[in-house]
Amino acid sequence: MSGLLEHLKSGVTTTCRCWALTRRDGVVMGFTDHDRPLTFEGVTFRPDTGLSALALQQTTGLSVDNTEALGALSDAAIREADIEAGRYDGAELRAWLVNWQDVTARSLIFRGTMGELRRAGGAFEAELRGLTDALNVPLGRVYQKACSAILGDRTCTFDLDTPGYAAERPAEEVEENRVFRFAEMGGFEDDWFRHGVIRVLSGAATGLIGLIKRDRNDGAGRVIDLWHPFGATVAPGDALRIEAGCDKRMATCQFKFDNLMNFQGFPDIPGDDWTITDPTKSAHLDGGSRR
Repeated sequence: MSGLLEHLKSGVTTTCRCWALTRRDGVVMGFTDHDRPLTFEGVTFRPDTGLSALALQQTTGLSVDNTEALGALSDAAIREADIEAGRYDGAELRAWLVNWQDVTARSLIFRGTMGELRRAGGAFEAELRGLTDALNVPLGRVYQKACSAILGDRTCTFDLDTPGYAAERPAEEVEENRVFRFAEMGGFEDDWFRHGVIRVLSGAATGLIGLIKRDRNDGAGRVIDLWHPFGATVAPGDALRIEAGCDKRMATCQFKFDNLMNFQGFPDIPGDDWTITDPTKSAHLDGGSRR
């Protein structure tokens, strides 16, 4: 920072902006508005992506910093297919002001995540949200009959690698990237995977996750339907991991997963009907006991 400050004080500056984008699948991409590549922090920042940013709004205190990034969609940089597949949802982004003649003289001016992405006319526009945006997320326990944990998270603690709770196999028949048919999947009851997930381990949709709506046998084999189709093509032969589902009920936690000690619901909490129930009426109002 001190090197950049001295450079800015000189009155004749050679600065540019650089962005490093880290997707949730670990892919790191670098962009710059300079006219040649720059490299620092193990990232090469490329100039041929057409990426630029609007003015950054920064404030003191806990207000959310925000800006927007603009760029062209291309196979060499950010592709429309990857946006459609959700690969950039929640991606981390860092932005620097850099002296392109000496990249050690730089300052990190923004760090946050990608928000809403809009696409039109071969270009995209991305909302960038500062780190304090996370403070807007409501936190706390939810008092309800159903379990509030996500199967396998730190409050549930169930290990999905336990034998009998996941199946890894290649895709066989795929319809509309949403319906998966398998000739045989023995050892699992009907609806065993309902409310579970399919994780794609290879192919064009690697890293994507689909939520399972229905799991059944139709006489010709096993059929698993997703709530929404994958945003990228899943082809026969692509490796899949299919994980058992949980419907958040106490009985399911106890008998399907043997994990009742970690159940995060409140099964005995009164329902809405109880709070509006009228007092029981009696035909005999003589002050005696009610039988």
